[in-house]
Amino acid sequence: MTVTLPADLPVTPPLLMAFDLDGTLIPDAGREVQPDAAQALARLRALGVKLAIITGRDTPPSQVLRVMQPDAVATNNGGRITVGADLHAEARFSDADLEATLAHELDGARVVLFTADGLYVDLPPGVEPEPWMVLRQFRPLADAPREGILKVGYYHPQVAAFAGRLRATHPHLVLTGAQDPYPHFLTVTPQGAHKGAALTLIADALNVPHTQTVAFGDSDNDEAMLDVAAYAVQVGSLPLLTPHANTRVPQQADLGAFLHAWADRLAATR
Repeated sequence: MTVTLPADLPVTPPLLMAFDLDGTLIPDAGREVQPDAAQALARLRALGVKLAIITGRDTPPSQVLRVMQPDAVATNNGGRITVGADLHAEARFSDADLEATLAHELDGARVVLFTADGLYVDLPPGVEPEPWMVLRQFRPLADAPREGILKVGYYHPQVAAFAGRLRATHPHLVLTGAQDPYPHFLTVTPQGAHKGAALTLIADALNVPHTQTVAFGDSDNDEAMLDVAAYAVQVGSLPLLTPHANTRVPQQADLGAFLHAWADRLAATR
């Protein structure tokens, strides 16, 4: 694949590149980085580029971590940040905010609460758990602690109406989803727990100027990160993100070629 890069791509070190996972660095619900993207990441790292993962997942796949060797990882839509091996920041629900978030009117909803080391699930009668929930050894929602909740997820066809009500009563909470490309899924995280804030904190921790940050994303929870980044790359064609991006990679499978071309330009400037 021949890639024509925009002329304004940043190539002056230091650089921080932050990647969403699903639909961006890896296919949706995937667990592995495609070989061409993995090779490009290794080239960028060798050229001195700092690499970060900023994902809605609570745990990145081990294969992705092994291939990417990120300098920092933000999970739960930016609510939990590790830099190297150290926990850098963690946003938790207050009792009042958690109570409001769980006070839903969605009959038959699947509800998932995430802590730093586990998940707690409420399944409607007759609904089987998802394979990933079984793999993660989920526990009943009734066993969830009142402290240490980092993220709440809802699966329900009418989740958008609930999201609207929660935005009106608790505007400080961070809500993503409940619209394309995830109209039946809503994520709620505590105040300040979003990908834009995570990118800023990671850049500061790695001593990278904010003017040298690059973000890659494909869905609505990446909007804040693309806005904060000095240079924003949209992966895919979600209309919501287009106004927030400096350039676009047409589809996730094209990312490796795009990153190789960027590495070529970086190498040429050295």
